[in-house]
Amino acid sequence: MFLSWLTVMIMLMQQPQPIPVPYQPELPKTLAIVHQGQTIATIDRRNFSIAGMGSPFVNEPQVDKLTTDVARRTDRPAVNAKLDGAGRIISERAGARLDRALLAETIYRFMIEGGRTQVEVPQLPIYPKVDSELLAQIKEKSIGHYATYYNSNNKNRSHNISLAASAINNTVVFPGETFSFNAIVGKRTTEKGYMKAPVIVRGEVSEDIGGGICQISSTLFNAADRAGLHIVQRYSHSRNVPYVPPGRDATVSWYGPDFVFQNKYSLPVLIRAFAQHGQVHVSIYSNEMIHYKPREVPHASKQLPEEVPAERGVQSTLPSLP
Repeated sequence: MFLSWLTVMIMLMQQPQPIPVPYQPELPKTLAIVHQGQTIATIDRRNFSIAGMGSPFVNEPQVDKLTTDVARRTDRPAVNAKLDGAGRIISERAGARLDRALLAETIYRFMIEGGRTQVEVPQLPIYPKVDSELLAQIKEKSIGHYATYYNSNNKNRSHNISLAASAINNTVVFPGETFSFNAIVGKRTTEKGYMKAPVIVRGEVSEDIGGGICQISSTLFNAADRAGLHIVQRYSHSRNVPYVPPGRDATVSWYGPDFVFQNKYSLPVLIRAFAQHGQVHVSIYSNEMIHYKPREVPHASKQLPEEVPAERGVQSTLPSLP
């Protein structure tokens, strides 16, 4: 009996045994991308893979498309410190941008290895160019100021002047940098709130979107000139304008002339601009330690300029020279 049992055991041991296969858990099907507690995108493994020889391949264009969409939804620009209407400092705010390389790496790792089913949007900080400390140092000393006057009864033109003044207000120009009026103010459109008002086009009066903003560029030109800043580009209207002395204007147009100056000083300069109650005031400020060379600039007349009415039925013309 014992011999028979032993024989059976020997025969069983001599039979080939199956090779153990490592356990391969099923990879998760989806990966949630979360930002500030909200799911903003979900990666479905089936939509991000391409069937190929052997294992599936990651759909790279699909990954690029997703990272671009996530960046569009989560990036936020830094906000510079600025002065309010009373001259008090409003603190800066840091921004953030998507770490595209890290997000792409996370997606590839998920597709190949599995792992987590939820990931927070990876971001890199964006620091403001102008912080409260810098602003406090350059807001004290006025190195150039100019004032012009306009008829506040022309509501559209007054509105455009106010918008353009707000656009350049609190701009800081660092040493060696150039200021471009068109770049800072941007294209004058109805979407931005600009209205039709009288403009000068090739010596003729017409109406167009943004009419009146050349009073801001002209006032800024005279303030910058008084501050001794280097004028890089400046064009005059094709006819005299009533708000500055002859030859002291600076016409601008999105499709044409620009007003540009450069800060050749060793310290940053700050632009402050206000337009209200028929007056435009533009001042250039900097640090108390700045060594600047002011220029003599004739004052604008305080007499309220007469508005030149545009002819009725005149079509909008581009380029316009407000």
